[in-house]
Amino acid sequence: MLNVIWLAIVLAAVLVGGCGGRLEPMTSGAFETAQDAVMKIALPLVGLMAIWLGMMRLAERAGFVQQLARGLRPVMSRLFPDVPADHPAMGAMVMNMSANMLGLGNAATPLGLRAMALLQKLNPHPTVASNSMVTFLAVNTASLQLIPTTAISILAVQGGSSPSNIVMPAILATAIAMVCGVTAARLLSRLRIFRVLPDTDAAGQSTSAPIVEIAAEKIEPPPMGVAGRWTLAVFLLPFVWMFFALVWPANADALPAMLGVKWRHAQFCPDIGTGQRLLKAISMLAVPFLLASIPLVAALRGVKVYEQFCEGAKEAFGTAQRIIPFLVAMLVAIRLLREAGVVQMVTDALRPALHAVGFPADLLPLAAMRPLSGSASQGIFVDLVKTHGADSMIARMAATVYGSTETTFYVLAVYFGSIGIRKTRHAVAVGLTADLIATACAIAACRLLL
Repeated sequence: MLNVIWLAIVLAAVLVGGCGGRLEPMTSGAFETAQDAVMKIALPLVGLMAIWLGMMRLAERAGFVQQLARGLRPVMSRLFPDVPADHPAMGAMVMNMSANMLGLGNAATPLGLRAMALLQKLNPHPTVASNSMVTFLAVNTASLQLIPTTAISILAVQGGSSPSNIVMPAILATAIAMVCGVTAARLLSRLRIFRVLPDTDAAGQSTSAPIVEIAAEKIEPPPMGVAGRWTLAVFLLPFVWMFFALVWPANADALPAMLGVKWRHAQFCPDIGTGQRLLKAISMLAVPFLLASIPLVAALRGVKVYEQFCEGAKEAFGTAQRIIPFLVAMLVAIRLLREAGVVQMVTDALRPALHAVGFPADLLPLAAMRPLSGSASQGIFVDLVKTHGADSMIARMAATVYGSTETTFYVLAVYFGSIGIRKTRHAVAVGLTADLIATACAIAACRLLL
């Protein structure tokens, strides 16, 4: 399906742009995007992947991933019935989903790439997306979003009085979208057009790779001794206090006052509700806590942390190198579409119909561009906030839509490109379905709750 979509985007962009006299900006935009795809996306991604793949390796060696996967085994087994319960892909997917829920995009992408690489080991058709891969993509594109950090930050920068009010609408919209996305993945996989046919050679013999269920590597780190437990407890105390201070700042002055230190809690915790401060505290502390706790626990269990971190980080450059062709192809096609003015033409044509169903026409460019390009949709979002004001209903709807949806085609290009998948089957339909439902639910939730 991606072959048809990519060709349709390029042809439509060139024809519309040529008729509209926009060939010159299309050409310069295409070359600029090709350069940015390598220099500003793929190469910086190497560093991020090196950090999180190294941490993933340490987490595996310390037993974190296996314990997390065992704890969520009932849910994950229902979502991914084709993946053995003790396969390492389960742990990688859980960690990716957790990072997405907390709005930690920089951590979620490397962990997602790791999960896709592990799912590929179970795939009997190496160039065709498996059902588990499509379901995983659905969970990614419609991930339950607890903290839409980027959208909240943009509203705050533009002077919004209560930017975190969009948290509950975003949670509601993404929860419904994730359920619908997973359901769509299951239903569409049964259609004849999306079934996986066995690969055969000229003589009619099957050439499909046999299904090999690779069990998790049996990693049994030694139990932590008494000294190790005391060390871990001492390490956790500052984080417990920081969490308390961020969630209940009015009660956090006692200890610093005893030590003669002034705790400037107002700088970190604006006057928002306790529930919102709870989510914000989790988001602020999650990355520092993981970066410190995973190596510490691994070291206390006898893991050579520096060597194992470097061993995991080595995978980063090879993964980034594999995704570059797919990333350039997809982003250049999307830039051509944008520069040709196709999105604006579709918006103008659908404006009367959108008014009839109660969909704000001003949000259509954002909704249409969001699955295609993160930077372009962010630009549209910022423009809407500046035009209508950060506290307007349009701005809050736009923020919720932006925080509840995903750049589906970017995810497709990166995740499937990293493992050489060329036939994505129903992945595009599932991703776009999740985005459409998330957009509709975001607007409805804003009207209901705001």
